[in-house]
Amino acid sequence: MSKNRRHHTAPLELSIEELLEEAQRTAIESIPANTRRAYATDWNHFRNWCQKRSRGPLPASADTVSAYLTALSKTHAIATMRRRLTTIGKLHRTAGKDDPTGDQRVKQVWRGILRSKGEAQRGKKPLLVDDLRRMMDTLPRTLQGQRDRAILLLGFAGGLRRHELVALDVEDLEEVEEGLVVHLRRSKTDQTGKGSKKGIPYGKNAKTCPVRAVISWLREAEIYEGPIFRPLSKHDTVRRSRLTAQSVALVVKSSLRLIGKRPRDYSAHSLRSGLVTAAAIGGADERTIMKHTGHRSVQMVRRYIRDANLFRNNPATKAGL
Repeated sequence: MSKNRRHHTAPLELSIEELLEEAQRTAIESIPANTRRAYATDWNHFRNWCQKRSRGPLPASADTVSAYLTALSKTHAIATMRRRLTTIGKLHRTAGKDDPTGDQRVKQVWRGILRSKGEAQRGKKPLLVDDLRRMMDTLPRTLQGQRDRAILLLGFAGGLRRHELVALDVEDLEEVEEGLVVHLRRSKTDQTGKGSKKGIPYGKNAKTCPVRAVISWLREAEIYEGPIFRPLSKHDTVRRSRLTAQSVALVVKSSLRLIGKRPRDYSAHSLRSGLVTAAAIGGADERTIMKHTGHRSVQMVRRYIRDANLFRNNPATKAGL
């Protein structure tokens, strides 16, 4: 009885500071691992910048954040500055501190930077179906080539993020008459682990069919359970470990190099943006696209659709030049 009494009363003996610290740790643990790593990188940069100038990073003053943004604007891209600004605000709120990024002085500096540098940023190019067809023709007829075909085609057809792609296990695939049902246990927009399903239909062209590519890879690699996509040894021996998310980007870039494209213009995200672009060209509406890809931001999808439509119904084309 005495042991039980101590067990129930122990939490009440914690100080308010200890309880707040525990609550903050719990809040941070609720953030996806990839996002936490990005936050850590951004926060370390800001903290080191502050320490070198004898300024406090947490809580940081609006003047400190304004000065930091001004310094970044001379060497960094808008996208990087926006992400670091988001990190600073997020960690202040998680720690229960006033968010300096909401201060009007910081907002005014940020608006000035956007005006001077220009807010439009050139993103990575989408991979289109013609690119994929050429890749399928040039990839080697080896086990690694089969794996890379499956990665590229499944990543494209599913509009999958790279971490979603490498997280898939054989048990997450279900063969049906129409193709494959992919069970996503967790994604960027589903951090509570409710799970979701994606339908991957058979392709009209066997060469670019994601279903045939995945089934062929699993059969030839003799993978019956566990991670679908795995590293290979120099002698094409399949390892038991799981590919990293970065490996998807390397597969995309190396495959592009084979067809004479500049790898630096693309990333792993080019598979996902490529599907959105190709679907828009094919006439799919934004709601259907968002349901399949899991996009929450209609603005992002509309940007892809707008880019896809640059040469459709173009008045200069119709002018007969």
